[in-house]
Amino acid sequence: MTRVDENPFVSVIICTRNRPDMIPMAVESVLKCDYPNFDLHVMDQSTDSQTSDYVRSIAETDPRLHYHHLDQPGLSRSYNAGFRVSKGEYIACTDDDVVVPEHWIRRIVDRFESDPKIGLIYGQVLVPAALRSAASDGLIVPALEIPKLEHLNREKGNFITFGMGADCMVRRSMLADVIGYDEALGGGAPLRSSQDFDFSYRTYLAGWTVCLDPNIVVDHYGTRMAEQWADTLKNYGIGDGAYYGKHARLGDRWAISMLAKRRRTLLLSRLGGLLGRRSNNHVYLENVVVGERMSHEFDVDAVTRLYKTRDGSAFGVSASNQVVAANPVS
Repeated sequence: MTRVDENPFVSVIICTRNRPDMIPMAVESVLKCDYPNFDLHVMDQSTDSQTSDYVRSIAETDPRLHYHHLDQPGLSRSYNAGFRVSKGEYIACTDDDVVVPEHWIRRIVDRFESDPKIGLIYGQVLVPAALRSAASDGLIVPALEIPKLEHLNREKGNFITFGMGADCMVRRSMLADVIGYDEALGGGAPLRSSQDFDFSYRTYLAGWTVCLDPNIVVDHYGTRMAEQWADTLKNYGIGDGAYYGKHARLGDRWAISMLAKRRRTLLLSRLGGLLGRRSNNHVYLENVVVGERMSHEFDVDAVTRLYKTRDGSAFGVSASNQVVAANPVS
């Protein structure tokens, strides 16, 4: 990790899979950032060469851009691979359907530099102006607003499950205490989602501060049709059930209480359904219970708080999880 003009080196990671129509705008927005000392790693799990062809063509003229391919799918797996191949003192993560403003990286660095105890930052993920009218007409654009600056840490005892991986930043030194994302969780993994929530909670438990910063903002162009939302809520529920369930199995009082709260809410939702007032959260809540049950297919490492396979090995490690780089990081 070298410094230019005393600016800490930052690595940006974008994970993608079969989104050749979206990835150019995400890559180009990052490369336009006004921060002088960063690189960008595209972690590609696509099944065709379109993304590779695009990224490699840009990388030929911009040495800040690095292309990597992974054969085995999984969002958590992809981020962990990005952590391994990058070198930034700070790591900024965003999605392949996101546009970042030119000051994005600079604001990330400013926040990390303001407090050495900050290990993880989440920023706002907003609906872009171009999609606001469509969103008002029923198109669903997942977003996350942060009303005020908050520091979550064990001294304050104020953890909340909050954050979205489309605007997430990691202090590399924190990874010595928090061993990346749980590869059983997240898109493309058996337990579907909630990898960010789990990562955030393990960061908090390890004694680092999780910062929610409203001044770090990105625009999200990923959309869902109304008819797709039930499946999205199903995945969210399964992931959350597995997230809470894992820590509850280790005797974590907070996780146990969160599961109990979800079960109580589900019972009330079912009662509402019997009375003709079915809750909009019913699909989500039912699948929290499903996710907790599914999580028992895997053992849990009590030290790392990561899921592992029944044979005791680390989850998801295989030959197909190796990174192939077009322009390896030196």
